[in-house]
Amino acid sequence: MPSLSRTVNIEDLRRSAERRVPRAVFDYLDGGGEGELTLRENCRAFQDITFRARHAVSVGNCDLHVKVLGADLALPFLLAPVGYSRLMHPEGECAAARAAGEAGTAYTLSTISGHKMEAVRAASSGPVWYQLYLLGGREAAEAAVVRARDAGFSALVLTIDTAVSGIRERDIRNGVNQLLGGNPIAMLPFLPQILGRPGWLASFIVDGGVPKLANVVVPGSGPMPMVDVTSALANAAVTWADMRWLRELWAGPIIIKGVLTGDDARRAIDEGASAVVVSNHGGRQLDTLPATVRALP
Repeated sequence: MPSLSRTVNIEDLRRSAERRVPRAVFDYLDGGGEGELTLRENCRAFQDITFRARHAVSVGNCDLHVKVLGADLALPFLLAPVGYSRLMHPEGECAAARAAGEAGTAYTLSTISGHKMEAVRAASSGPVWYQLYLLGGREAAEAAVVRARDAGFSALVLTIDTAVSGIRERDIRNGVNQLLGGNPIAMLPFLPQILGRPGWLASFIVDGGVPKLANVVVPGSGPMPMVDVTSALANAAVTWADMRWLRELWAGPIIIKGVLTGDDARRAIDEGASAVVVSNHGGRQLDTLPATVRALP
């Protein structure tokens, strides 16, 4: 793995990750839904954007600070939730939260996290938001919301675009559910690609293997195994009634994530949301959606 001093852009980071982790793990992070049309369109749409530069002006004192939901951020962007981060690296969500805080911006912790939210909150010196799925039902979700409040999370991000889990063809071909299941026998077919990534393998073993979802505690069952997420999402589709329930439970800002139309944006605000995230879930859920940046007015 090359030194980060030679890593100068996002594509360099992507290639470094591809060299470090097993193919099935990398494809889970890198892949999109179905034919990945929306994933590719997301990238193309950004590449199509050009700037109209104005010159002969002073740029010595540029100030990128913005205020978002009452928080002062040093940058006009923040970190979105990324599930299974701990599978990529043992520090996972804690490392990402720490980096966001050091950069002066906010971090959003995914429900599908291997680290306890209290540890992630403690790792960041900046604002931390909690992204919520209703995995395990309202009872499990309510317990997570209470924990987030007590830990000092400043906002909730309710994701509405996962009525069902996306059909990710790379994951199906790779048999990623067998890897996430943690059964040693079922993991045998992955040995060639795992043994070819000794650094990742050593970290994976020291970290205890496939982590469970530390913040989805199902009553009577304990933390939810990662392999159960796909089936759990099928029973956790969000409706506007859930937003009203959440508004009664949480006094702070609620952000609705997964909005692509003006109608949904207006409905979100009418239901009590403080903000919306225009998003197609990174092209990982329903394919053939428009690029996120093209959905903006």
